[in-house]
Amino acid sequence: MFRLDDQFLQDIGLGDLPEEQKKPFLQHIYSELELRVGTRLSDGLSDAQLEEFEQIIDRKQDKIAEWLSQHAPNYQQDEAFKKLQAAANLPADDPRLVAEFSATKWLEVNRPDYRQVVAQVLDDLKGEIVANKNAILGGLQSESQSPES
Repeated sequence: MFRLDDQFLQDIGLGDLPEEQKKPFLQHIYSELELRVGTRLSDGLSDAQLEEFEQIIDRKQDKIAEWLSQHAPNYQQDEAFKKLQAAANLPADDPRLVAEFSATKWLEVNRPDYRQVVAQVLDDLKGEIVANKNAILGGLQSESQSPES
């Protein structure tokens, strides 16, 4: 998986951003990535599938339980669930953990290419950032130097 951190900024040539601008910039990149990935993943899905996924993302416990009973009834024995649980350090019945696993599993079932989509969108976004690095640095530096009103 990827991480949006100082190393990411180094990789795209923005490691010299002032510290106070790094976190907001990374948050912006995350939001943009989330939007683009969501748009790309929704292509080819039915309205019913999109609604189902939205309910899982919104942590509708009844929908999550129903979906898991149909598609992953023994999810607590799934290696991916165990890894997620260990990484999150949460009990197996924690609703946040179950919701996160359900969303990932839903994508595996309905968009088995989702990891490739994320990687492609991230690569595209990196390319745009690198191509516009000077403008980004110039714009961010002038923002930080402009007087507050």
